[in-house]
Amino acid sequence: MESELQIENGTVEVMRVKKLKKIFVIGTIKKKYIHAVNGVDLDVKQQEVVALVGESGSGKTTMARIISRLYVPTSGEIYLDQKKLPRKMRKSELLKYRKKVQMIFQDPFSSLNPLYPVKYAVERPIKVHKLARKDEIEDRISELFEECGLTPANQFLKRYPYELSGGQRQRVGIARALATKPELILADEPTSMLDVSIRLDIMNLMLDLKEKEGVSYLFITHDLAGAHYVADRIAIMYAGHIMEVGPSDEVINDPKHPYTQLLKRAAPKPEAGLEPEKVDVGGEVPDLANLPIGCPFEPRCLFAKPECKEKLPDMVKVGKDHFVRCVL
Repeated sequence: MESELQIENGTVEVMRVKKLKKIFVIGTIKKKYIHAVNGVDLDVKQQEVVALVGESGSGKTTMARIISRLYVPTSGEIYLDQKKLPRKMRKSELLKYRKKVQMIFQDPFSSLNPLYPVKYAVERPIKVHKLARKDEIEDRISELFEECGLTPANQFLKRYPYELSGGQRQRVGIARALATKPELILADEPTSMLDVSIRLDIMNLMLDLKEKEGVSYLFITHDLAGAHYVADRIAIMYAGHIMEVGPSDEVINDPKHPYTQLLKRAAPKPEAGLEPEKVDVGGEVPDLANLPIGCPFEPRCLFAKPECKEKLPDMVKVGKDHFVRCVL
């Protein structure tokens, strides 16, 4: 797959992972090995939004935590600006890396310290990375708050997290991520804990900032509709594997992998009213401690063939920038 996913002429790659794996060891005497991420190849280009979509337990959040260096990968390579990162980084290297790669967390309340006003969350990265003089810090925080829709900023600087709505707290989280002027933001389900009415506002804010700041996003979600709205490309993840990746419109309107088709059928449809379509799903989600040799989706696939049990299918090119891991 690596040779098939080369950078197009004229595009600038911000981040790439190659054959990325993460195995968690559980227990001491009788150990279990949880294969959370299994040889993933993925890239994000400059000023691009790539959505990583999958159900709970698919490995998408683990991917974000590996890329953010909250987890050390078991094996595989991570490249930033086409430079390979060392598996273990010194404190100075990690500080430099995290200036370029920031994260927006799923829960906008627990990600803010309740003991401090919300300006503290944005002040910390500015101080840690020495991005402004002491007398300029508050002006910089106000500028970030205004840019993220917290206006007028002076009404928010001294408020505590409990005094803000969920959407306002998430805007603080976005301001914090922007404070270091990063190249890549890892957005881990940034709208899933917000009211439906403000999810679109947050996604529109992120898209506006992409244009203004030239930032790229890895947007992690289980919501296909949200992924389609916000992303340039979509990668579908299942049991730690990328099953399909391609331009957003192609993946949504013409899904090739049976799992992507299943996700699309299972998505709520307004026209279905109170009786949504019933989706028949056979088989079970594979045990990540005992993954099958073949395709991990084979036990649930309506189109499974004998060869699906024999080996993991290769990524096959089915269109420009569109790849699918399926024998069909």
